[in-house]
Amino acid sequence: MLRPTAAATWIFAFALVVSSAGSVFAQASVEPRGFGSISFSFQKIDHTGHIHTDGTTDNGGRSANRDFNVEADYGVTDHLTVSAGLPIVFSKFTDPGSLPPFLPFFAVDQCRCWNSGFQDFRFAAHYNVIGHPHSALLLTPSVSVVVPSHGYEYRGEAVLGRDLRELQLGMDIRQRIDTISQNLYLQATYSYAFVERTLAIPNNRSNGKIEGAFLLTEKLSLNGRLTWQHTHGGLRMGSPPPSSLESPGDFTAVTLDQHDRLQRDNYWRAGLGAIHSLQRMTVFADFSAVIGGRDTHTLRAVTFGVTFPFQLGRHFQ
Repeated sequence: MLRPTAAATWIFAFALVVSSAGSVFAQASVEPRGFGSISFSFQKIDHTGHIHTDGTTDNGGRSANRDFNVEADYGVTDHLTVSAGLPIVFSKFTDPGSLPPFLPFFAVDQCRCWNSGFQDFRFAAHYNVIGHPHSALLLTPSVSVVVPSHGYEYRGEAVLGRDLRELQLGMDIRQRIDTISQNLYLQATYSYAFVERTLAIPNNRSNGKIEGAFLLTEKLSLNGRLTWQHTHGGLRMGSPPPSSLESPGDFTAVTLDQHDRLQRDNYWRAGLGAIHSLQRMTVFADFSAVIGGRDTHTLRAVTFGVTFPFQLGRHFQ
């Protein structure tokens, strides 16, 4: 049985940071004081259709995203890590047809051209309260803030984002499963997001993740995960006939104009990732897809990236 070394543990900590495209800052480990990292990643997302309120699917309204993201983490103390990130998003409506007649078809989608720009600033702070640095059990609460970088267009399929501010409160728990292997870890993450209201309609959400990771060697780690999202509020889009709630569901002529901001988006996603450590950097790759949900997009996402560690005030070793 392999025993975890400092290098392997360091790799695993970075794996938790980058393995989930939807939750970049979710981590139970924190950086030691004076240590940090800078990550550069590319993500390819293909929106392949929709899941309706009744669970039926279609392949209409397809779009694509190509995202470049820069993130930085820094250990302020041995228990407190702060993070910041900003993605550049490229989005395009790729469906040869149009949207359903009840949905507005905006010019940004009709042109079927790439729309690009900076999306949202993301700031986070993680404070380890149990277990740091060598315990098999780690418990780390966190707080995150999402702030739009500018007033970008949010109406349509091929847009940069929702242009909404958020406050997220989270908790990460990581447990090493010594009874099976000292190289096996399980992590659970939960966060609640307070989302800026649109048209006075509440649209807060809960996000969760269960993840397992195994250190194959001191340089290679594999992980798998299951993530979910539940929206507290929002509006249902309905389903095609025959249905008890036919499209456009809860939406009206007023709210349809901002349906992507207001939709009750609930989903389950599964993902797999791999992380490999080189002499002065870590490279990672990840794949995830929607496996179920209501009022959401079906999608596939592939992520590639590299992380460079650093230490302030002295030569990094």
